Amino acid sequence: MQVAEEHRYPCAQCGADLRFAPGQTELKCDHCGYVQSIPSANPWAKTRALGEIDLARGLADDLPGSASEEVRSTSCPNCGAVVEFQGASHATECPFCATPVVVDTGARRRIKPQGLLPFALTENQARDALTKWLGSLWFAPNGLLEYTRKGRAMAGIYVPFWTFDADSASRYRGQRGEHYTETRTVTVNVNGRNEQRQESVTKVRWYPASGQVARRFDDMLVMASTSLPQRLGNDLTPWDLGQLRPYAPEFLAGFQAEGYTVALAEGHEQARQRMDAIIEGDVRRDIGGDEQRIDSIDSRFSEETFKHVLLPVWTAAYKYSGRSFRFVVNGQTGEVQGERPYSWWKIGFTVLLVAVLVAGAVYLHDPSAFGMAEPSWMD
Repeated sequence: MQVAEEHRYPCAQCGADLRFAPGQTELKCDHCGYVQSIPSANPWAKTRALGEIDLARGLADDLPGSASEEVRSTSCPNCGAVVEFQGASHATECPFCATPVVVDTGARRRIKPQGLLPFALTENQARDALTKWLGSLWFAPNGLLEYTRKGRAMAGIYVPFWTFDADSASRYRGQRGEHYTETRTVTVNVNGRNEQRQESVTKVRWYPASGQVARRFDDMLVMASTSLPQRLGNDLTPWDLGQLRPYAPEFLAGFQAEGYTVALAEGHEQARQRMDAIIEGDVRRDIGGDEQRIDSIDSRFSEETFKHVLLPVWTAAYKYSGRSFRFVVNGQTGEVQGERPYSWWKIGFTVLLVAVLVAGAVYLHDPSAFGMAEPSWMD
């Protein structure tokens, strides 16, 4: 087991902490503007392959010491996020719900990240994307859009994910259904009289089917965090995982990193369920015909590996009517997802307006519906 190093990057000009500049290959000082190249040579180039780890060893907790580290972290008492602390910091805000958190005593053993996607969007670019998204929402409180227009700070955080690779070979048994048409005579009642008519009926002939399919799964992505609803995290796609870089702490300078709360075994189970669904689709296509019945699928998996990777997310939390609502922006593409509050005043006003318009239309069409005579100008 290795103890996590406390990385700090002081500005050579003023001594303040440097921060990774999204979309760049350098560290920048927010205090004096000094720019310093990232020490590692050409960090954007894939100078080495990302480290894939044997899945069986990972599930058996039989990883070499170099694959794990100890980190200082604490669980947010509100949303459950595991916030990791860098350097000498002992207190911070949860980036997902803005709850103050303080570091726990001691450290936790974690599987090291093998790779990450560096932030490509700056905070201002992420705020612009969020503002545009919020502006498209119906019935949102006026204060919600003002929240972003006032330049409220967003938190940049690297969210943990698992990726899984595997070769699969599956044997199946089932049935292929082919449609055919039969014509039959039916009796229908037309204006009180029975009439005979011909109609076509589609039926299915079933034939036995069996065979095998194979597929290579590459980087099946599973969010390793429970701090965000699965819908928010999973809908931040697509991620261009072809841009993954070998993990380097320089990319975390000025940002936070969340520890994984979905264990490797649980993440693998989620990945397998998604793999099984894809294999079922392959089987149906292989059976062919117009319809398919699947009796059994026997899948074998080999060459199974995994990675722990960090993906960039800008987050913001907004409080409305005593509740906290979260918004997330994909730090690579600008895709926005969020939990949205509704202004019931706006909804009520809209319902009232629609009711008035409907009543006005009814009155113009038939004034007697309101117990009134038609005005003389309509004679």
